[in-house]
Amino acid sequence: MRVAIVGQGYVGLTIAFSAAAAGHRVVGFDVNDNLVTALNLGTSHIEGVSSKALASLISKGTYSASTDVEVLDGSEVIVIAVPTPLDKKRNPDLTYLYAATAMIAENVTSPALIINESTSFPGTIRNFIKPTIEKHSKVVLAHEYAISPERVDPGRVEWNQKNTPRLFSGLTPEATRRTREFYSTFCDQLVEVSSPEVAEAAKLFENTFRQVNIALVTELAQISHALGINVRETLDAANTKPYGFMKFSPRAGVGGHCIPVDPSYLAHLALENGVRATFIERANEVNLEMPTYIAKRVASDNGGSLKGKKVLVVGVAYKPNVADTRETPAEHLIEALNEMGAVVTWNDEVVGSWKGQSSSALNGADIAIVVTKHGVVSSEAILKAAPYVFDTTGAVKGAVQL
Repeated sequence: MRVAIVGQGYVGLTIAFSAAAAGHRVVGFDVNDNLVTALNLGTSHIEGVSSKALASLISKGTYSASTDVEVLDGSEVIVIAVPTPLDKKRNPDLTYLYAATAMIAENVTSPALIINESTSFPGTIRNFIKPTIEKHSKVVLAHEYAISPERVDPGRVEWNQKNTPRLFSGLTPEATRRTREFYSTFCDQLVEVSSPEVAEAAKLFENTFRQVNIALVTELAQISHALGINVRETLDAANTKPYGFMKFSPRAGVGGHCIPVDPSYLAHLALENGVRATFIERANEVNLEMPTYIAKRVASDNGGSLKGKKVLVVGVAYKPNVADTRETPAEHLIEALNEMGAVVTWNDEVVGSWKGQSSSALNGADIAIVVTKHGVVSSEAILKAAPYVFDTTGAVKGAVQL
């Protein structure tokens, strides 16, 4: 099939690579000139797609990247994989999704199967994408529409695009059939659901479940500290129960594009339909407050003030062994430390460069706070970085633990 993927970020490049490797003729569209140039040179920017493998597909002619919207025309399948972030008020921001759908409408002149992989609330494909394309299309086209929310977890080796069960549903039986036909070429297990709304909601439910439980154990960590109890040992003890308990671990907050974002999409839609998602809202608050709690705890352990003290934040990626800093709790922690008068630097051997700054050396600090522990950095090196080391991950033995 001739396939176009709109957006070549973490989701878009992953799906483009998988489809091209399966033999489809794939073009990855993106508005970022530098990114497209790098991709066409065989340079990947994500952990799940190696540059060597990408270069091989380019040489075979099954993958190319472009900033030219005309490449979309004539595609049999068009997959939308653009960011769906939150705005400054933490409300859903569909700006990128609207731009992508309007662009498809204005430049595609033959019928296609249009699949949305971007995360959004239930009803997006039916009530937003389809009407937007119909409104902006220059001619009336019999497009088919479907949803198949991405579920791949960056950096997770054991689960990937091929073996992670893929949800999908179309607005019509024909859209559902064609969606199955497309994904079956590179996905082992397809899970058809009764409507696009079920598939859209399932993705939000998955990440809301994780957000709420992370918030719960984050709060348990605060309670345990007040009681003088080791929270991680307690959670390990509770996890010996063979039923009725699922272990989550406390951390500095939540990051990435999914867990901090998806629950807010669900809560927003719930409120629009007369339901206040109080549990989800409170979980979000707990996770957002955690960096400030950590800063205050570290200050309490160091004479009650951080003013003028050199504080090194170790690991600004949102999770281990990836270079992804989207929604990282390290950002909120650094803001809290700065407000307390600390002299803040950061180190991340995987990220390297962030917000126009380069990673600092892993030494010379008065205080080190571990937000993310990458495999390439030893605990011994972190413990030598400062006289006082506070570990939010549980991975650095010998440090003060969350």
